[in-house]
Amino acid sequence: MKNEEDTQDAVQESFIKLYRHLASFNFNSKFDTWFYRIVVNVCNDILRKRKKDQENLHIAKSAGEEDFEIEIRDNLPNPEEQTLIREEQRILLDCIDKLADEHREVTILRDINGFSYEEIAVIAGCSIGTVKSRISRARLRLREIYITDAKKNKGTNRSKASSKKQNT
Repeated sequence: MKNEEDTQDAVQESFIKLYRHLASFNFNSKFDTWFYRIVVNVCNDILRKRKKDQENLHIAKSAGEEDFEIEIRDNLPNPEEQTLIREEQRILLDCIDKLADEHREVTILRDINGFSYEEIAVIAGCSIGTVKSRISRARLRLREIYITDAKKNKGTNRSKASSKKQNT
């Protein structure tokens, strides 16, 4: 979630639900998978509420680059490379935000959080085959969005560069 207040609300509400429903955990799945399902449901509830309020929020993993210090070691990328990596991450997260909800959810679960197909199936409440299908379609759609956005940005950058040349 991008809004820090909503994220804090989601965390608090998730832990409240965990506490209230801990006795109903039946050990048929891993605890973290079960709890993650609670978190996803709470986030989806908040997002649905926000959509009703005419705000457009998306589930995303926030890197929070501005909130922490990086200890630079010799084996880390130089500042320019770090900036390029962060920019690529931002572009990719923007593209993920443009996916349909079901595709965004499985993409985040699999490619960002590293959950297995089985765990995603439990979290999403669908079959493993459906998870695989959604991930495949999400990756194809993500590729299309990325390419389309890259073409748009390339054209925008060219027009900005040409207008700068004209102004000088």
